Amino acid sequence: MHSLASSTTSCSRQRSLTPDNLLGSMLAMFLVARVINRIDNRPFILVGFLLTAASLWQMTGYSLYMGPGPILFAGFAQGFGLGCTFVPLSLLALSGLPHHILSQGTALHALMRMLGGSIGIAILETQLSQNTQIVHSRLIEHLRPNNPLAQAPYLTAPFSLTGPSGIAALNHEVTRQAAMVAYNDDFALMLWVILACLPLLLLIRGPRREPMPAADD
Repeated sequence: MHSLASSTTSCSRQRSLTPDNLLGSMLAMFLVARVINRIDNRPFILVGFLLTAASLWQMTGYSLYMGPGPILFAGFAQGFGLGCTFVPLSLLALSGLPHHILSQGTALHALMRMLGGSIGIAILETQLSQNTQIVHSRLIEHLRPNNPLAQAPYLTAPFSLTGPSGIAALNHEVTRQAAMVAYNDDFALMLWVILACLPLLLLIRGPRREPMPAADD
């Protein structure tokens, strides 16, 4: 589960560098750190995953002509959700380890985070490239000289099927549209993966806390 969260973060790395995402992450980590020892960790993880899923659902509706509102909402919700997720997951992953192997456990934990992020990036980049090509081929097959909708006045400048510059501009616009659809498909894939992992919360045990030694009289 921690690898999944790391994968989601890595695949949204450019989004994570925006102020709205950073603000959400810092606010969530500040709030979680203050109450994490008083409340069960699993509700924080659940809220974090649901907020991340909500942000990804918002991102599946991205378009080339939208305003800044959906981007700001998705960025803040994703940052807040991931901030609620990482702190409890790290605590749960390391709290049960004996002190003499805690350093090795921390290194292995970081390795699994990096491995999960790398696998997620590889899968989503492959899906992005494939879906862009598929959608591009589907869109371009209707742009032919015998299609009346691909002629003037429906096809306005700078787009044209008769000149090299017009064909290049048309291909560029089709590529933009295809890439947008492919990105939406990637966001939908991450959304379904997160929702599918929600039942795994039932298998998580609370952190094992050692009793405090009695004070000497």
